[in-house]
Amino acid sequence: MTIPLIPLNILIGDRTYRIKVLPEDEETVRGTLKIINDKILEFRKQYSGKDMQDYIAMVLIWYATQPQKAVDDDSANQELQRIFQKMEKMIDEVI
Repeated sequence: MTIPLIPLNILIGDRTYRIKVLPEDEETVRGTLKIINDKILEFRKQYSGKDMQDYIAMVLIWYATQPQKAVDDDSANQELQRIFQKMEKMIDEVI
């Protein structure tokens, strides 16, 4: 039996995307989106005059270069990476 995916409308920057996630991943996805959008706002304040794609690229670079912190639960880290890969793929499809 497969677990049904739940649809989410997510907002990254100024665009809305529709994704489907496992119910147990919803909280993680929403937390990740908050981090992403908070960072976008931070970069918008620091570097005014850029376009949204620039800010999203800055956030991706910021995330990719963060020191890898020790995570007690390695599966949680893998799950977060999987979610970011899905988001990156969706962004690439739109761009």
